[in-house]
Amino acid sequence: MKIVISVIGKDCVGILAGVSNKCADFGVNIIDVSQSVLQDMFCMIMICDISKLTVDFNEFADNISAYGKEKNLSIHAMHEDIFNSMHKI
Repeated sequence: MKIVISVIGKDCVGILAGVSNKCADFGVNIIDVSQSVLQDMFCMIMICDISKLTVDFNEFADNISAYGKEKNLSIHAMHEDIFNSMHKI
């Protein structure tokens, strides 16, 4: 199974490293990353594999979101099922 993680916040050193380390702590494998800096705002989207996730998905999502708050970032983890459901009629 895959998830999408979005990260938005004021640009600073170490955002990608911090989020990547937090993913690794929970067994989340990063498959693809897209990032850009718009003026002074950092924006990143990650596609991740959670087949080896060490905790419940909701626990991971809450943890990564809390990490974002600590770092003054908005971080959201969304299960791929949400996107698949949005595109079905």
